[in-house]
Amino acid sequence: MTILFIEDDAIESMKLNRTASKLPVKHTIIQAKNGEEALDILNGPDQLPDIIFLDLNMPRMNGIEFLQILKKDPALKYLPTIILTTSQNRSDLLECYRTGIAGYIIKPLKYEDYEDKIQKVIAYWEINELVKA
Repeated sequence: MTILFIEDDAIESMKLNRTASKLPVKHTIIQAKNGEEALDILNGPDQLPDIIFLDLNMPRMNGIEFLQILKKDPALKYLPTIILTTSQNRSDLLECYRTGIAGYIIKPLKYEDYEDKIQKVIAYWEINELVKA
């Protein structure tokens, strides 16, 4: 699977890469530091990712703004997008689901809990028919 990881925090990027490296199946992780960079990647010549992990709190274009643009694009709107954030704000959660996300994951403080959540999400999308299509 190819995962587009949209995150401005270098430590979070290291955590995801470390977690993915421990999985039995190798995945390609493409990283973008903000929504604008992610849109450039998605509109570029390369194949689209299978899933997107998206942080909400980013500079230049936050996650909700990115999500609204993504879901209006006929070529991109069906990309499964999973929010991976520290925001426990209920209005953020509801706005993301109204816009059309595939999941909302709160980043846990302990690395072991983070690893467990990410492994479960990736395992689900590895067998999902939408990604296989």
